[in-house]
Amino acid sequence: MLNIGDKLPDFNLKGFDGKMYTHFDYADKYALAVIFTCNSSPVSQAYSQRLLKLFEKYEEDSMGIVGINSNDPAQSPLDDFTHMQQAAAKFNLEEMHFLYLQDDTQEVAKKFGATTNPEVFLFNRKRELAYKGAIDDCWENEAMVTSVYLEEAIEETLDGMDIDYPETKVEGTPIIWKK
Repeated sequence: MLNIGDKLPDFNLKGFDGKMYTHFDYADKYALAVIFTCNSSPVSQAYSQRLLKLFEKYEEDSMGIVGINSNDPAQSPLDDFTHMQQAAAKFNLEEMHFLYLQDDTQEVAKKFGATTNPEVFLFNRKRELAYKGAIDDCWENEAMVTSVYLEEAIEETLDGMDIDYPETKVEGTPIIWKK
């Protein structure tokens, strides 16, 4: 399990486009948000548009955001590679250059200590964990959000500041682990 200040773990995962991506593909980014998410979770789906808005807002600020699906597709067919590709097409991810990666061995989720979809790990310029937790405080209704945890953490990270609230409680659905 990662703690605040820990280094970004290595990863080498297949993207929805069939290409392999590593943490080095984000070396030019000032900060990197790794978000464990999936197709089958209603909570993850509720956040899809919000995450894309964040990606668009901060892309020019050299902020990287990547989604990783670690659910076992044998138990959750909606999380297989074909469905990931369909989700990528639905949300125009290729055109946006937003990566959605498959962690089919679940090793990356284990390295991070991720347990929930969606769950955020934000790394600063030194690739030290600066924030982990929720995207905001109301997944059910964007209009009811009062705390935008991830957006505030991104702003503070891009400004080179320590994050006021480096950990928040995650609400979502459990990662579906292999049996």
